[in-house]
Amino acid sequence: MSIKDKIGTFFLQKEMLSISRNKALFNLKDAKTVGILFDASNKEEFELVKKYVVYLKELKKKVKTIGYFNSKEIPQMVFSKLEYDFFSQKQLNWYNKPSDPFIDNFINEEIDILIDLNLNNHFPLKYIATSSKAKFKVGKYSEKNKTIYDMLIDYSDTKGLKYFMRQIDIYLNMINNTTLSE
Repeated sequence: MSIKDKIGTFFLQKEMLSISRNKALFNLKDAKTVGILFDASNKEEFELVKKYVVYLKELKKKVKTIGYFNSKEIPQMVFSKLEYDFFSQKQLNWYNKPSDPFIDNFINEEIDILIDLNLNNHFPLKYIATSSKAKFKVGKYSEKNKTIYDMLIDYSDTKGLKYFMRQIDIYLNMINNTTLSE
């Protein structure tokens, strides 16, 4: 973890005290809106995310995604602006907090399910996931992530993003829709 990320974590922990959200347990069938965070730097993983977005749209879900490029610039590419927003290191402040109006809108939107596909632990994506007012948050299991996500999925680095997404899908289809306790 870089010095900037450590300072960012310090500020994020202070901000967490003032973050309030309406927690609720959602399964994939009952959710109307899904937000996805992902590392867009890897082309193969980006293609998997695009297929997953198509799958969710076929299930009649409203999907918004934010992809992070761990570089100074966002590469030129073809994508639908309706479903995808991207940011790069250029949109980070001095302690790696992402700053852009679309990020603020995403954070403040009360989406039903937030799926964090940030397997590389990029701090800017973790910041968005932590700050999000999503009702139900799903992410990679780690001791540090217990305070961020409502459902944690165990992940092995050898399995890859496709396996992780399949596990998320399995568990989101298994749960019953009830209210989460604080």
